[in-house]
Amino acid sequence: MAQQNQLTLISHTLCPFVQRAVIALEEQGFSYQCINIDLNNKPDWFNKLSPLGKVPVLVINDEVVLFESAVIAEYVNDSGNGKLLPKLAIDKAKARSWIEFASAMLSNIGQLYCATDKALFMAAQTQFNAKLSHLEKNLPEAGYFNGEKFSLVDAAFAPIFRYLELFEILVDLSGLDRYKKVKHWRKLLQQRNSVTEAVSPEYQTLLKEFITDKESYLGEKAKSLQLKMAQV
Repeated sequence: MAQQNQLTLISHTLCPFVQRAVIALEEQGFSYQCINIDLNNKPDWFNKLSPLGKVPVLVINDEVVLFESAVIAEYVNDSGNGKLLPKLAIDKAKARSWIEFASAMLSNIGQLYCATDKALFMAAQTQFNAKLSHLEKNLPEAGYFNGEKFSLVDAAFAPIFRYLELFEILVDLSGLDRYKKVKHWRKLLQQRNSVTEAVSPEYQTLLKEFITDKESYLGEKAKSLQLKMAQV
């Protein structure tokens, strides 16, 4: 492993893109400081650091500033043993393509929790399921995305599946069971130490509060569940 610089990750507790960076850091065994900010009340020092006003931001030796999760994850990989991306240019390009695909699925996740009624939710779910179907066709029969080796592609998809843990409590997503290889992959990622370490122990509680506060179809489902639990 290459000699490590001083790393500070600017984060938000619920950001899925931050999770990608953390997973890469954990996989490489790097030590780093994590600073969480409130994205609804961004501190001035953060606005000066981040030209896009988004997390994650990685500060190296209090001097160099990197932004965008894919860039940060690749830097972490290149600074370590490089095992999280293939060596061949064509294979590396394919990995980057699937990381972009994961970002598109995260956009679908946002549509799901922001959908204001059931019809919009179902339309977003149809788009999401279409991407799951595409994934199913491109996954190996077992293992990670590339088989035995965990990669930055796996790191990009792990935060997506974490949302489903809550969504499945709120609505019927039993149709996901037909994607057998995705289901196996999802369980495998949930057991990976770097994936579990990418969020705080309070993550699911915070996510449920975030969804409950939404004026949306899922938000109403979360409010109803909260009311039922209070009545028990």
